[in-house]
Amino acid sequence: MKAYITGVGGVVGSALAHHLVEAGYQVEGSYYTPTTDITEIDPRARIFELDLRQHEAVKTYIGSYLPDVIYHLAAQSRPVPSWSDPYYTMDVNVLGTVGILEGVKAAREAHPGYDPKVIAISSSAIYGDALAKYDKDHLPDESCDLLPLHPYGVSKAAEDLLCYQYFKNFGIKAIRIRLFNCTGRNKDQDITGDFAKRAVKLEREGGNKLVVGNLTALRAILDVRDLCSALRILNEKGEPGEAYNICSSHLFRMTHVVECLEEVMGVKYELVPDPKLFRPADEPLYAGNCDKIKKLGWVEKYEYIDTVRAAVDYWRTKDF
Repeated sequence: MKAYITGVGGVVGSALAHHLVEAGYQVEGSYYTPTTDITEIDPRARIFELDLRQHEAVKTYIGSYLPDVIYHLAAQSRPVPSWSDPYYTMDVNVLGTVGILEGVKAAREAHPGYDPKVIAISSSAIYGDALAKYDKDHLPDESCDLLPLHPYGVSKAAEDLLCYQYFKNFGIKAIRIRLFNCTGRNKDQDITGDFAKRAVKLEREGGNKLVVGNLTALRAILDVRDLCSALRILNEKGEPGEAYNICSSHLFRMTHVVECLEEVMGVKYELVPDPKLFRPADEPLYAGNCDKIKKLGWVEKYEYIDTVRAAVDYWRTKDF
């Protein structure tokens, strides 16, 4: 099974490369503005630089490699920068997706019988304002309205709908992933990674004052290793044209992040709230219903404390 991963230089892409190689896949991946250390990517995967906005180069690559499955992860993936530069966000996320789909379309025309799956990672941000009507006893499934609240969310909604359109119009076997909160050992700028780094810094310097933001919100945070198994299952069993939520089923308050960190580090922290870390608006609950993918046999294997432990172990190896 030949796999191509766009955005292999990200947290999910690097983890997926390792997961697929371990599962016996032949893996190639492209990066352009990596957000992780690409020297840490499993060396058994072939990686190379490719700007997805260079549509002819993308088309040439797909037509030569002919992957059995394309995992499309590459994106401008942060809401805040999408406000300051919506042009770049739309260019990468929307036109980059068009480039992948057109590349598959051209390869199918040139090579009769070629019929890969395209598994596109969209985001729960496409639900946006529609999430306000849900609660912990009634979580949004894939029928939730698409009402994104920032340019990033709009771009991922467009990606999702493009995959559906190319499936309906051209029979391209696209599967749409609506991913909720997910983290991995090498992720930066999220609560798990930031807290793990602060804890390691305290460990090195001595002290127990942990700077925190809002800890009252309810979240479900998925381990990237469980996401990787979900993505492989979708290649094997997912229904083309369909959308699938992927989200952890373990819902907890953010105080649990501190509790797990204290257990891993063996330290009782004095919490120091920092007003700069409190968002102007913070959803009280952010989670989704993932019964649909569970029916394909997907099961979470990692508890959140396993995720925290992996993050701490990683940041202990780094200078920062």
